[in-house]
Amino acid sequence: MARQSGIIPLKGTIGNITFYKTKAGHLAREKGGVDASRIATDPAFIRTRENGAEFGRAGKAGKLLRTAFRALLLNIGDSYMSSRLTREMVKVIQADATNVRGQRNVIDGEAELLKGFEFNSNARLGGTLYAPFTTAIDRAAGTLIVDIPSFVPINMVAAPAGATHFKVQAAGAEIDFEAETFINGSAASAELPIDATPTALMNLTVNVTDNTTKPLFLALGVEFYQQVNGALYSLKNGAYNALALVDVSGMPAAPNP
Repeated sequence: MARQSGIIPLKGTIGNITFYKTKAGHLAREKGGVDASRIATDPAFIRTRENGAEFGRAGKAGKLLRTAFRALLLNIGDSYMSSRLTREMVKVIQADATNVRGQRNVIDGEAELLKGFEFNSNARLGGTLYAPFTTAIDRAAGTLIVDIPSFVPINMVAAPAGATHFKVQAAGAEIDFEAETFINGSAASAELPIDATPTALMNLTVNVTDNTTKPLFLALGVEFYQQVNGALYSLKNGAYNALALVDVSGMPAAPNP
């Protein structure tokens, strides 16, 4: 890999050199590697095919999860979030102890490994909201809950410069990774001033299907605003907004025969 230094950056392929743009700048690299048809058929590359199948499955599962939380992710600024989530989904799939390599999947893996995943690495939930909270997932009732006792915002919220208000929000999703469908919902506090006034107790409840057998995901986040002439504006296109998976319940155990 080489960095382009010309006045006019190039994009595309010339001969055996590919020119492309990344966040690190305009780069160039030589084409190479094994022919794709050989990878697809040669027994020597069976492990490559297995890894590729599972990586593709992880990417698809990550995209479905992102789509389920899209309403909140629209206000999150982290351009590497998709690749980070795919990497974690690979770990979920690799934890599948039921299927053979190449056929492992999210359903038989350990979805709970995603608990704690930060959707914005630039503004982590643990470094943004210091107020204690509890979570609960009730499959029978089909509810995902976050309870936050009263707290003083100026003491318990690490607000970026310029922020005058914040909102705490929870989102939940019931995801069918096989059918590639989901049921989701959200709940949020009002936009609250970042001052010394204690908040009311927050009970954020999201409803999904009663007695579902699908994996359940609960996210908690903080969004910041700036008040100008009485109107609230989102701060810096979500660069400082935090969102993380705070509870996950994978497939429930099968009942004893």
